[in-house]
Amino acid sequence: MKTARAAWRHLEPVHGMIYFVPEARRRYADLGLSGRSGYFASRSAAFGRASAELVISTFYNFNPDFVRRAVDGVWDATTPQHVLDARYAAAGEALRRAGIHKLPHLDEILTLTRRAAEAACEHAQGRPLFAAHAALPWPQEPVLQLWHAQTLLREFRGDGHVACLLSEGVGGLEALILHAATGDVPGDFLKASRAWPDEEWAGTRERLRERGLLDGDSLSSEGVLLRRHIEERTDRLALPAYAALGDADCERLAELAGLFGRAVVEAGLIRLA
Repeated sequence: MKTARAAWRHLEPVHGMIYFVPEARRRYADLGLSGRSGYFASRSAAFGRASAELVISTFYNFNPDFVRRAVDGVWDATTPQHVLDARYAAAGEALRRAGIHKLPHLDEILTLTRRAAEAACEHAQGRPLFAAHAALPWPQEPVLQLWHAQTLLREFRGDGHVACLLSEGVGGLEALILHAATGDVPGDFLKASRAWPDEEWAGTRERLRERGLLDGDSLSSEGVLLRRHIEERTDRLALPAYAALGDADCERLAELAGLFGRAVVEAGLIRLA
């Protein structure tokens, strides 16, 4: 399980950079999408003309009012297919800027990642965001195939994570605050990027303290146990994709993933500020 988590985590920058790179913002702006409309439209376009309520339910931890404002009028300005085309074009441009296409072992990591992604497709039930992306055709270019494969693995894991949060009675804003309390990601970034007002953030944080999950702004011992349980359960739900590789190939994927993920980070494609 640890090796599967490492394979996903090390390669995640290859997918995650699409939410930060200027190539994506320019492409979405060309379609008439400004601000965060491009983010919500591009990630939900696999659903077709997704409503704000569908985005709220599947993206989980964004302020619903913010989502409604951002999604309003999106599908009057453009079409899901145009947005998908723009997203893939931006991903290819950014990854080539990072030199992904020149790295050794591209064919090998693509083969392994695609095998894992295709194995995940046999377990799509209950994973709506993953299933929508899994129905999209595979790109022809190797760099985009790698990006698409990691996108599938990210959404596969993400849908499982949402299921775990729901089963433990942890809402979207609560999940963000508990994440911030680990110190892994700045709370101010999570609050601003998901557009939660200060008063709602503060009120929910206080309720988490009353539940015994926070000690000040840090996780309490009970909060640590809950977070660990959710992460371990998420890992187990993501295992069907990586189990298909077998131990040796999963270890090889984790090894190669570090090389490709570092290339994205070192090229500056992911910035939190």
